Amino acid sequence: MSATLCAFVVEDNATIRENLASALEELTCVRVVGSCGTEEEALAWLASPEHLWDLIIVDLFLKKGNGMGLVQRIARQRPGQRVVVFSNYVNASVRKRCAQLGVDAVFDKSTEIDALVDYCARRCAQHAATIQPAQA
Repeated sequence: MSATLCAFVVEDNATIRENLASALEELTCVRVVGSCGTEEEALAWLASPEHLWDLIIVDLFLKKGNGMGLVQRIARQRPGQRVVVFSNYVNASVRKRCAQLGVDAVFDKSTEIDALVDYCARRCAQHAATIQPAQA
């Protein structure tokens, strides 16, 4: 078992997708194992049994489909998997709807990138603590 968290990023803007992946990989234990820009591509990736993930980061507005539709359809296969929304369109009603759908955290792209990185760093620390061998 690895101390690395495997993340999948669903973001329609390639520059944001690449910059987010770089930041998370540089500043946390997160390794981005895949990414795409549409709901359909994300569902296809998630449906493949060889694609293992610990964290999925979803934008709400995609090239095709939308993040809210996607988060409704994500099936968590293992305990500890987390779903995060990262969007420019975050308000109280979006946060409430995400909570109703079981989203673990919601971050506003324009003001909460540091909070997303901090969230990922905390998840890394929690993950590392769970895989440490028991000390006798």
